[in-house]
Amino acid sequence: MRSWLFLLGAVTALAHPPATVRELGIPIRGVNWGRLHAGATSDGRPSILISFGQNNGGLFVADVDFKTGHCTQHAVKDRIASTFPTASLRSPRTGVLYLGSAWDAHLHRFDPAHPERGLEDLGQIDPIEGNFPTGMTEAADGSIFIGLCNGARLVRFDPTTGAFTRFGRMDQTDQYLYPLAGEDGSLAAIVKVIRPHIVIINPATGEHLEAGPTITDTTDKRQFLKLFKGVDGRLYLETHAGQFRVDGTKLTTVDAVPAEMPGIPSAYAQRYQTPYVMPGGWTARFLDDNEVGAGTPRRIELTNVDARIPSRTLTLDWQGGGSNLHVMAPGPDGKIYGSGYMPNHLFVATPDGNRVTDLGKHSMAMGEAYSLTTLDSKIYLASYPEARLSVYDPARPLHFGSEAGDNPRDLGRLDKVGYRPNALLATPDGKLWMGSGPDYGLIGGTLAWFDPHSGKSRSHRSIVPETSPAALLWLPELGQILVGLSIECGTGAKTQRLEGAFALWDPERDHLAWTGDLGLKNLADVCSLAPTSEGCVYALIGRGDHILAQGAPPIRPRLVLLDPVRRRVIADAGLPEDYGPLSWHGLFALQVGPGGTVYGATAHCVFRIKPGTCDVERIWQKSKPSAAPVKVWLTAADPNAIDVVGPIIGNEFYFATGWRLRALTLPDPQQP
Repeated sequence: MRSWLFLLGAVTALAHPPATVRELGIPIRGVNWGRLHAGATSDGRPSILISFGQNNGGLFVADVDFKTGHCTQHAVKDRIASTFPTASLRSPRTGVLYLGSAWDAHLHRFDPAHPERGLEDLGQIDPIEGNFPTGMTEAADGSIFIGLCNGARLVRFDPTTGAFTRFGRMDQTDQYLYPLAGEDGSLAAIVKVIRPHIVIINPATGEHLEAGPTITDTTDKRQFLKLFKGVDGRLYLETHAGQFRVDGTKLTTVDAVPAEMPGIPSAYAQRYQTPYVMPGGWTARFLDDNEVGAGTPRRIELTNVDARIPSRTLTLDWQGGGSNLHVMAPGPDGKIYGSGYMPNHLFVATPDGNRVTDLGKHSMAMGEAYSLTTLDSKIYLASYPEARLSVYDPARPLHFGSEAGDNPRDLGRLDKVGYRPNALLATPDGKLWMGSGPDYGLIGGTLAWFDPHSGKSRSHRSIVPETSPAALLWLPELGQILVGLSIECGTGAKTQRLEGAFALWDPERDHLAWTGDLGLKNLADVCSLAPTSEGCVYALIGRGDHILAQGAPPIRPRLVLLDPVRRRVIADAGLPEDYGPLSWHGLFALQVGPGGTVYGATAHCVFRIKPGTCDVERIWQKSKPSAAPVKVWLTAADPNAIDVVGPIIGNEFYFATGWRLRALTLPDPQQP
């Protein structure tokens, strides 16, 4: 999830008395970053710990009863900032579980021998650049080495003294670091994402050097790097260019590599690649494998190495607090459909809130749906990662999969570049159009189409150089698609230009008809478009913190009323400074309401636009915005923040605050 931080001023008086917002419920109560940590208790009994992340209540550790599956939950202390355990490690020596949290980059510890201590917060891993840990490994001396993003930074933690040693960056360009330690005292790491490569590190000093092959083209899946710990305790590297062993400060070519050491995560992944054998010969695995990364995993299978001992299944009873919502829109049946944020579950709600249901998984993409639309009475969703397309038919029974008869059905990717599908549009010719930001480390997103009837598709990269589509709108007068373009690039990359753009795309000829800035100076990212009854279009233009993090300067947000037929600007005005920051991605922030009136929202207020102008009137503002930038993941601290703008159905404006679905009754637009 990303946030849009438009740094505005203080709050003034409301234009209307505060309206009442109805609470419709919590559609999804899932978990993410699920990791099963098999081990042993201090007295030699088999032990299963599970680490889970969630938005409402923060990350937690479930200590699983080996006989019943009952989960004793141990919650993190800071339940707002420490939400996701993005790196984790259970020591095979001590049985202690270490977790690194996003987005505060703290280290946490749970010792099953001392459950009374709970989940201990050991402090901030690296206060300079670290937003979240990416990888974690235990050295032969018991030290814990942690890789972090941002900055591809390396930190060592001493469990005996509680001291952190911060070695700084392991690469001057890339942001992600995945370390792995060998039993011989060696230490190496994979650096990602722009130019994935290996660094070998001196664990005492942090001195490092690059070694071995690199990935020169991240879109070429034939190129790969796999750093892992073998059963002999040494570090090995499998690549597209050969196999190697880490020997001190160099790589040695080897003819063959050993099997992976059980219970040790590879440096490129958080999951344990080979099951750990617990006392008594037991191994454990999730049966709900497609729900582990983000979902509602409930079953664990216990298998014994002795084939004469039957396997058995544990049913887990962990309790989730709530998952943030990410996008929502009306479906063909007048109900509200939307997606959760890790887990990427589909939900449906009646407009009156009497029925709010989690429909489960709809995509192989475990992140979240960025956009959705309706075509031929079916709901199509586009999800991160990989900009995967999925479809759900409300008239048919639920059975998720990727085959022709499944519902919802994962339809896959439309190209190899798109990753964050910001916009999805159905056009009268029966096609779907998807606008996406690019994969990690890449510049220039894609505009792609898909024909559900024929299964054909086509993708266009960088229709305007160094930009990505952020908003799409069908223009019936022109028979063309208006594209709002952002300078967004793939995570880890740096923006290559400062201004967004508009474009007109001819779907019949499938080519770019026009592009320009309409004479607008300091044009930021065009993140939302809404039509008027007169054939004009409102555009919301601003710049989010994910764009700022990629190197762009902040620009004050503004509204633009444009005539796409004549390609001219009718009105242009900045949003009032007292409307507060737009603390989310800004997509779909403009919605058409009763009588064709266009409404909009920031993270703290709902406003309507006087037709034919860019004059705005605040309708509702409950929260007082902070003067300091706030990450979107922390907006749960504000009980009234508008994190997701939903549809207007009748006179109800639907939105989400974190994990809560809510509705605001709009005032009569005819009244002053």
